[in-house]
Amino acid sequence: MNIGILTSGGDCAGLNAVMYGFVKAITAVDPKVKIFGITNGWAGLVNRQYREMKPEEFYNILNIGGTIIGTSRQPYKKLALEEKYKVDSMKENYKNMDLDVLMVLGGQGTHKTAGLLANEGLKIIGLPKTIDNDIFGTDFTFGFHSALNVATECIDRIHTTAASHSRTMLVEIMGNKTGWLTLYAGIAGGADIILIPEIPYDIERVIKAAGRAEREKGYCIIALAEGAMDKDEAAMDKKSRTQIRAGKGEKTASDRIAKQISEALNIETRTIVPGYTQRGGNPCAYDRVLCTQIGAYAAKLVEDKKFGVSVALNGLKITHNNLSDIAGLTKFVGQDSELVRTAREVGISFGD
Repeated sequence: MNIGILTSGGDCAGLNAVMYGFVKAITAVDPKVKIFGITNGWAGLVNRQYREMKPEEFYNILNIGGTIIGTSRQPYKKLALEEKYKVDSMKENYKNMDLDVLMVLGGQGTHKTAGLLANEGLKIIGLPKTIDNDIFGTDFTFGFHSALNVATECIDRIHTTAASHSRTMLVEIMGNKTGWLTLYAGIAGGADIILIPEIPYDIERVIKAAGRAEREKGYCIIALAEGAMDKDEAAMDKKSRTQIRAGKGEKTASDRIAKQISEALNIETRTIVPGYTQRGGNPCAYDRVLCTQIGAYAAKLVEDKKFGVSVALNGLKITHNNLSDIAGLTKFVGQDSELVRTAREVGISFGD
């Protein structure tokens, strides 16, 4: 059996751990299996960048962050001719490698491409990776909890500085389209205000909530997603929002909100952007266990010749979805979701 593995999209903790779980499990079933590591994501499949890898290369990477085979973003933009060329190249190289299946570790965009190739007749299995936790059909993606730990610790550490200096501190967390990471980190870190893309805010209500926190405890912590937007911006397309912000000299959502709060309340504000530290580093214990489960389950899918699917977590059960059912779909935070209700019940404001 010939098996290709590639990791695509942004790196995150757990990519190596899933490969570890998969290779350990599949070689237990078939010791003669051949593993081909396709380097640098989909671009590696397009450009025939791959090599056969020994199973032992995967045995000591459970706790190591990043990906030992490299990664890259999507291999093409939305150009019909270029897309067709890339897809044809991937199909050709898949056949030239004589693959029985291609294991694809990646996020939403990666799954969209995986679904496209599955429709073209390639045998594909997706493994859901992203710190955004926005892949449809799974409770959690691997990498999310590791990033959550980093974002939560950042908020924890900001509390002492905010309290000591009586400041309003804004922690800008990764998440352009969805606010899962900000929502979880904001609750875990005891934020006073949480701002996410799915719940557009009213700046007057944000200012009011910040002022209340300042009066009651002397400082305020705001956790906001990088894609947070006010209600006026929510009615615009992304290009219009970007142009308006650029015209005002506003680089980030946190800079804009910090300035508005400072001017309205005459208080000190500071912004913190942990950035890539949320994606980097080694996987947490939860992700190591989840990744091992996902990898082992994927090996069982290969054994059962179940292709065109993506592994998923449903409650405590590892299962799978058809790629055709989830590819291209985004899992958003529901405005009336249980977690949002919980946050409101403990007094956290969403600025709406």
